[in-house]
Amino acid sequence: MADFEEASYTHEEDEEQLWSELDKCVSSKCESHETIDDALRTWIDLTTRLRDHLYESQEEIATCTRMLLASDLFQANKDYVRTQIIYSLLQEDEAGPLHAIVSLLLLDGCQDETMFPRMVDEACFPRLLELINGCRDQDPGLHRLLLQLMYEMSRMERLRVDDLTMVDDEFVHYLFALIEELSDDAHDPYHYPTIRVLLVLNEQYMLASTEVGDSASPNSPLTNRIVKCLSLHGASFRTFGENIILLLNRETETSLQLLILKLLYLLFTTKATYEYFYTNDLRVLLDVIIRNLMDLPDEKMSLRHTYLRVLYPLLAHTQLSQPPHYKQDEILRVLSILRGSHNVHFAPADDTTLRLVDRVSKVKWIEEAQSPTVGSGEAEVARRFLGMSLSRSQTASSISVSDVAAVKEKPGVQTPSRSGDGGDVATDDENVTIATRPKRPLPEVPKHRHGVPFAQKFVDGGPKKTPPKAPPPRRWGRMKTVEKPPADPIQETVPEQEA
Repeated sequence: MADFEEASYTHEEDEEQLWSELDKCVSSKCESHETIDDALRTWIDLTTRLRDHLYESQEEIATCTRMLLASDLFQANKDYVRTQIIYSLLQEDEAGPLHAIVSLLLLDGCQDETMFPRMVDEACFPRLLELINGCRDQDPGLHRLLLQLMYEMSRMERLRVDDLTMVDDEFVHYLFALIEELSDDAHDPYHYPTIRVLLVLNEQYMLASTEVGDSASPNSPLTNRIVKCLSLHGASFRTFGENIILLLNRETETSLQLLILKLLYLLFTTKATYEYFYTNDLRVLLDVIIRNLMDLPDEKMSLRHTYLRVLYPLLAHTQLSQPPHYKQDEILRVLSILRGSHNVHFAPADDTTLRLVDRVSKVKWIEEAQSPTVGSGEAEVARRFLGMSLSRSQTASSISVSDVAAVKEKPGVQTPSRSGDGGDVATDDENVTIATRPKRPLPEVPKHRHGVPFAQKFVDGGPKKTPPKAPPPRRWGRMKTVEKPPADPIQETVPEQEA
């Protein structure tokens, strides 16, 4: 027992000494590059030792990182320190030092948007790819941090085509399989970092596909390996689809909503993935899209356009195109409102919104619901009266991957709500949040009874309301005693049987 207490005391003493040395390290004054290099090596060593003492506690490693970022050592030599840390990422192989280096790059990049483009220029993406593949089952904490760094870097800066060509089918298949293994625990820390990496890689593929092809290699287009994997093995990776719909339902960050919508657009416009999602998940998705289209403020025009671009193939190509048609009346109502007709709460619709709304209304089962007597004069008049008077050339399919891929938003920007704080929020059985109307105020207490106003009394110069007078007491008189005849017993008669 004494040995255990002595070991525990020694452990705490060593930890305090390490924190003291770390504070001394980041507070040291460095006059030359050599002294800066020495300080950085000391910081990495002390952070690694603290990591080993605290059993890879990510919170403590983040504390070490913040101490360096806030120190004069970093603030006075930002450019040089960043250069050295990036080179350390490219050269280091040990898990402990890598954990400290990756943590520093991640936190610094989230604070300074110039850091991630610099990392892309220094070929950090292929290195991250190599490290993620190399420490799959060896160091879960480092593996998760590497995924987060890849996501943040890739969503801030466009990757080079040479970088994307290094992503192979085996890597993408591994990420999908990792999500499938964690399907029983949606709160697992691996869950959403892995999903986000797949989403941002899909966006990078979309951006690369919009570039003008290289004349030297005109016959070698870049394959979107995310869509390819789901096209070939979608039935084995259903959990990913369930999770991105759940994430879209809950997410308020605009940039992440756009990442999800971009992948949904490709899945609903690729024949091999028309039926990748379960029907119930598609219904939840439709509920989410309807809610967000109604809730988005007018200034979020590009996000509304993206939702409409996804809505058309969702209704036209998936299981929702088959009867019984889900939320048909609600869809018609949303389309009518988005046209801007007869609704003072929505600004007049722009040309792109009108074109996209009209395209959705051309989905076969939506069009049949709008005009039962197709081709009749009355239907045509009604169509033009409701604003559906665009020509065929205006309603032609001019939507392309580039329209969807080009929509961007700065990370961290939250999507505002049209309803603001004025309404309550209810959740139905399908986990779809639905905005409800605010409760009406209670009616005022009447100030008169049958036209006769109540008398008001004044107390201390102010009016005091008095309750209505109580009714007069009931008058009780003599009650006559009524003699009742004795009750005859009920005789049960048995009907005689016919002879």
